[in-house]
Amino acid sequence: MIVRPGGLDHPATARLLAAHLADMHASSPPGSVYALDLSALATPDIAFYTAWDGDTLLGCGALRTLGDGTGEIKSMRTDATARGRSVGQAVLDRIIADARMGGLTRLLLETGTGAMFDAAHRLYARGGFAPCPPFGTYVATDFNRFLSRTL
Repeated sequence: MIVRPGGLDHPATARLLAAHLADMHASSPPGSVYALDLSALATPDIAFYTAWDGDTLLGCGALRTLGDGTGEIKSMRTDATARGRSVGQAVLDRIIADARMGGLTRLLLETGTGAMFDAAHRLYARGGFAPCPPFGTYVATDFNRFLSRTL
C-alpha cells in the first residue's frame, strides 16, 4: 500500500467520495454532515491523500490548515472492499507525519457517533486523539464528537 498526495482528479476518488457523502447523509441527522465534496477538497488550504494498492484506490483523507499551527483532519474514508487492511491507519499516519513536517503543533477533527463511526473512534484513539470542545464553526450535538491531538 502506498499513500501519496493528490488523487482528486482520479475517477475512483470521485466514486469513493460520492459513496462517503451518501453514507454520511444516510447515517447522520439533518444538518450534521460536514464531509467535503471534490470541489471543497480542491482548495489551497487542504492537502488531500489517497492510498493505493497498484491501480486500486483503497482510501483517502485530507488535512486542512486552520492557522496558528493547527490542522483539521477531513474526509477520512476506506473503500468497503479494503476495510480491515489498516488503510485508515496508513492515511492517518501520513497526515500526522506531513502535519509535523509542515510545522503544525495540533490536529483537530469532528466525527459522528453510532455504529458506523465505531471503527473511526478506535482509529483516532489509537492515534492519540482525545475529546475536546467544538472548534471553528462546528456546533456540538448529541451526534458529533470533537477530538484533538498535540503533535
